[in-house]
Amino acid sequence: MPARREDTAPEGCLAVAIRIPVRIVVLVLVVPVRMVWDALVVGGRFLKDTLFRPLGRAVMWVFAPVGRALGWLVEGTATVVAWLLTGLGNALVWLGKLLFVWPWVALWRYVAVPLGRALAWLGNVLLVVPAVWLYERVLTPVGHGVVWALRGIGAGCAWLWRVSVVAPSRWLYRALLAPTGRGFAWAALGLWGAITWVGRGVWAGVTWASLGLWAGVVWVARGVWSGVVWVSRGLWAGVTWIGGGLWAAMTWLGRGIWTGVTWIAMVVGTLLRWIFVVPAVALWRWVLAPVGRGIAVVAREIGEALGHAWRVAGYISLAVGRFLGRLFRWIFVEPVRWAYKSVLTPVGHLVRDAVWRPAAEAARSVGRTTRQALASARETARQTRADIRRMVFGAPREPEPVALAKPRSEPEPVRLAKPGGGL
Repeated sequence: MPARREDTAPEGCLAVAIRIPVRIVVLVLVVPVRMVWDALVVGGRFLKDTLFRPLGRAVMWVFAPVGRALGWLVEGTATVVAWLLTGLGNALVWLGKLLFVWPWVALWRYVAVPLGRALAWLGNVLLVVPAVWLYERVLTPVGHGVVWALRGIGAGCAWLWRVSVVAPSRWLYRALLAPTGRGFAWAALGLWGAITWVGRGVWAGVTWASLGLWAGVVWVARGVWSGVVWVSRGLWAGVTWIGGGLWAAMTWLGRGIWTGVTWIAMVVGTLLRWIFVVPAVALWRWVLAPVGRGIAVVAREIGEALGHAWRVAGYISLAVGRFLGRLFRWIFVEPVRWAYKSVLTPVGHLVRDAVWRPAAEAARSVGRTTRQALASARETARQTRADIRRMVFGAPREPEPVALAKPRSEPEPVRLAKPGGGL
């Protein structure tokens, strides 16, 4: 048992007073529960090892072949159905091609394509060849002639334009327009100089008048601005005085209101504190906290007592179980073991040596004799069938040896005759 960790603070008298009675009561209540629990655990393990596990293995041994057979059957059925559906799909595809694809393919290949080729050849012969001949033999020469005629007409028109328009215009520009233009330019330059001199004088006068007018406007504007500033300062001073008074009044009124509200809040807060907070704090400090500590101490002691009683009940249940197991062993197991070793084992050896082994040897000898008799009967039947076949159909022909062909001799040398008569 692990040593209990001591608390830093000393335990109260309530914990010491209720610990022993609570542990005694809890131990009395928990021991039967722990013994029933251990009995159920042992019974469950016994049923698991002796009944459920062999039963599960037997069920698996029985149902596994059934499951494999069902799987094989389902797989075979699925294969057959897939084969049938594949065949049906191929048949439907072939039928669809026969009804929809192949007729259109044949129509395209054997009707539309030859007809299109014939129409193309006919269009080429009737339209393209005449059009090409017309273009090469008629339109091209006519176009060349028209271009040659247009070039001649253009050359004549250009010569006529140069002679009748360009040459007189050039002479008119050189002899009349250029000198006239130079004279007009000289006159325009003189006129521009005069206009510039007059404009400078006018601009100087306008500038002087403008400066005087601007000085007058500035003087008047300064006076007006000074008046506006004086009036604005007076108005701002009045507004500032009035605003200061209003702000002082509002400040005095706000301070008074804030003082009243503060006083009322303090009075109300004090009343609420003494009516609600102080009784609630007193109730929590002097009633609920001690009761909660007592309940916590009782709950902790009950929990520790339950744990201690559960462990002690486990040891008691273990001792009772060992006693019952040893008692069951003395009453049932040891007599059965003694009977098995002292009675059943010698009797079994005697039966094995005196009965089973001679019987097995006799059975093996009978089997050997039977197999030999059956082999002799089969050989006799085979010989009888061969004799009957020989009497009915005659003896079979003996195989004649086949003569092997002689090996071919070496080829003789070829004699060649020279032109002079020698070999």
